[in-house]
Amino acid sequence: MPIVSLVVILGFFGWPYLARIVRGQVLSLREREFVESARAIGSSSGRIIMKEIIPNVTAVVLVYATLAIPTNITAEAALSFLGVGVRDPTPSWGQMLNQSQSNNWYQLDPWFLIVPGVTLLLTVMAFNLLGDAVRDALDPRASRG
Repeated sequence: MPIVSLVVILGFFGWPYLARIVRGQVLSLREREFVESARAIGSSSGRIIMKEIIPNVTAVVLVYATLAIPTNITAEAALSFLGVGVRDPTPSWGQMLNQSQSNNWYQLDPWFLIVPGVTLLLTVMAFNLLGDAVRDALDPRASRG
């Protein structure tokens, strides 16, 4: 049950940012020419939403989702490190870091601290690079400067 509540909490605190992005995108799309032309030919609001708005917002949501994954991984690790995340026997990198620090295992063998820390770092970096690649693939015209 703690995993479900952790997912609900992370989702609860993460959705407003996505909602703001989607709202801004929808507000800019509704003023575009293809939406106005769909209105001019008599398309219903439902058809405009399903055929014009949603396909153009999907790329933004996909890019945000790939960039939100490392944030959620880091948040879960931080909560588990503080002791309010997942509990034993479910493994967590934050829990591993906490145990190696609180039991002073890192003084006897530093690998107890290095392995979960580096693994967490590499995973977060990999998802960040994936998010950047998805953003570049879906919006090649955007300038990176």
